Amino acid sequence: MRSRFLSLSLPSYGSGWSANRRIAIGAVAIAVLLAIAAIVALLTGGDNGHQAPDSVAPAPTGSPSSSEAAPEPSSGSGSVPEQPQIAEPVAYAKAAAQMLWSYDTRDTSRDQQLAGMHAWMTTETKYADWTSVSGQVPDPVLWSRMADQDQHATAHVTEGHYPGAFKQALTDDPSAITEAYIYVVTVNGTQQIAWKNGGAGAEERAVTLAVQCRPHQDCSLAAIAPSVTQ
Repeated sequence: MRSRFLSLSLPSYGSGWSANRRIAIGAVAIAVLLAIAAIVALLTGGDNGHQAPDSVAPAPTGSPSSSEAAPEPSSGSGSVPEQPQIAEPVAYAKAAAQMLWSYDTRDTSRDQQLAGMHAWMTTETKYADWTSVSGQVPDPVLWSRMADQDQHATAHVTEGHYPGAFKQALTDDPSAITEAYIYVVTVNGTQQIAWKNGGAGAEERAVTLAVQCRPHQDCSLAAIAPSVTQ
């Protein structure tokens, strides 16, 4: 059964942030968090304490090219939900994590999945790391194999919070965040995956997101961190 169970998930964040976007996020971190060395270690060097258990499913074996552009909106977004109108960072991050952990290959193509995810991204390209988000979607061949098995997933989010280092940095200088209003939020939850002939499984999930929430505006997704930070 394991060989038939292909997972669209966030197991290890191996794709990471692109070099250019990491510089942009790092620049924000300097202004927001005041301690660039600590934050770089926080977001790029931490261990993922919530990796998918080996007994449930293997990680995707392929990912899009780092230069892959988002599909045209005309392709539709299939089962991917529309971005909610939420102006509070933790609440928005929880909604974004639920979106990232949910998919349905029965009625959604890979291009539609990507288009739907891209609609959640901030329009401020200086801070938008699309590579870190699109890299979570398996390559076309693997997506096709998942579709052959009618694989689909839903998610239940249990909690979201600001990592301790982020909260401490904001305490040290509350005004620093006004440069870009990018917040670091970690979300925990469970992903339920099912496929044809009654196959099913569940995995604990965790992800650390960078979300942008400017005053008097709805939040949007900026990036997925390459490792989970609690």
